[in-house]
Amino acid sequence: MRLFQEKERLFSLLVISLVLWLICLGNSPLRDWDEGTVAQVAREIWRAPLGSMHWLYPTLGGEPYHNKPPLMHLLIAWTYSIGGVNEWTTRLPGAVLTALGVPLLYLVGCLLFNQSLPAVFAALVYLTMLPVVRHGRLAMLDGATITFFLLLLFCLLKARQNRRYALGVGFCLGLITLTKGMMVLPLGAIACLFLIADRQFALLTSPYLLVGMFLGNIPAIAWFAAQWQHYGENFLQVNFQAQTFARLTQPVEGHSGPPWYYFIELIKYSFPWLLFLPGGFYLAWKKRQTTWGCLVIIGTIVYLLTISLMRTKLPWYVMPLYPFLALAIGAKLSEIWQDGHFRVRSWTIFLAIIAIAGLGGCVYFFMKKEPILIVMSIVLAISMGIAAWLVKQRDRNFIPVLFSGMYLVLALLMSSQSWIWELKEAFPVKPVAELIRANVSPGTQIYTSFPYNRPSLNFYSNCKVTATTLPVLQQMLSNKSYLLLDNGALQQINLTGSKIIGTAKGFTLISP
Repeated sequence: MRLFQEKERLFSLLVISLVLWLICLGNSPLRDWDEGTVAQVAREIWRAPLGSMHWLYPTLGGEPYHNKPPLMHLLIAWTYSIGGVNEWTTRLPGAVLTALGVPLLYLVGCLLFNQSLPAVFAALVYLTMLPVVRHGRLAMLDGATITFFLLLLFCLLKARQNRRYALGVGFCLGLITLTKGMMVLPLGAIACLFLIADRQFALLTSPYLLVGMFLGNIPAIAWFAAQWQHYGENFLQVNFQAQTFARLTQPVEGHSGPPWYYFIELIKYSFPWLLFLPGGFYLAWKKRQTTWGCLVIIGTIVYLLTISLMRTKLPWYVMPLYPFLALAIGAKLSEIWQDGHFRVRSWTIFLAIIAIAGLGGCVYFFMKKEPILIVMSIVLAISMGIAAWLVKQRDRNFIPVLFSGMYLVLALLMSSQSWIWELKEAFPVKPVAELIRANVSPGTQIYTSFPYNRPSLNFYSNCKVTATTLPVLQQMLSNKSYLLLDNGALQQINLTGSKIIGTAKGFTLISP
């Protein structure tokens, strides 16, 4: 009976996760930077002739692509071969892999807590965290990396009972390496420190673990060796130095921030679970001698310290932290459910403020005429209001109300076209790309007056569009190059002898 219940929970978690990650997945254009880059690399792999070894030596715009290993790009290329090139197929592999992390976190929680209630709560907290859902739906590498790490933790915990599961640890490390390269170092360090702190010394020297490490990492080692043999020192300088270790000591491409940058990210996007985060960490610290407390403390401190000390700061670097937060919050919610320990005043006020914010959002989105977001705001206000009332009544049922309310809120947000809000930071690329595709041969070099390069524009236009200065634009026009000019640049460039092909979204395409 217990086995049947566990399978039922796993299946339920998988279904609701897939619904949330796949609903309206292709309803918005690809985002700069990662999505446009990943999609273009995958498309070039898909287009390459059979036997060309392009899958082993991927390119971006025809140039060698040294940034990341190609596992996710290969999966996307495979979906292109089945469903064509579009936003849905581009995001599908990452979304499915991220969704699998929810039932995996439940299994990890069951092994850590030796009971199902905190494991269920942890999985549902992870399911309803906005950054996890949003970034997991994007064609990025982070969601898949976290799922492979959760699978690694599952294998480690199962190996305490059956050493053969230790074989999977090495394969998971290999998958992490083939997905996001040197991200394997901090995640592998967390796993190793956890084993030491949990006094699993015999497991560290287990033949199964050693064999798994050897076999599982052979593909990753072979890929790096193949790149080094084919490209030489250039690959090492770009992949290891410029794209990996340089991020530790300097802001890459201007992405910088103070050491407390990720604390602000957690505060901004962890509602309403932020309310229970301090209590969850305090509980983990009190129970640091237990397996779950040990993992939460080590994982949180090691990873948060690592990314906080890095000079390069990007919002999605914090993603691997969320499983540890979910475990801590899940343990705290389980304690509340079982023991009825309430902080009535602070929790009620906190949830009431979110409910009021939901009403404010309703008014704002009504003025913007966005029906789905109006409904989302109403659901947020009602669910948080009910939860606040239940907390005031000391009724533990506020917990399922929070889960169901947040799930509906996220489902509505993902059904809208506003879940990728960064798209509003610049001009929409699809109309401009359509203008280019209709008039310019694929692969043509185009120069633009826009301040920075946009990989999504390169992907949709099937050309290389490079941002540059006005003097260079004038020179490129003299050299018989195509230009994409905004209205300001159009008035300053001498177009004598050139032809205006067409306009789209404030940009004019110029033919030499």
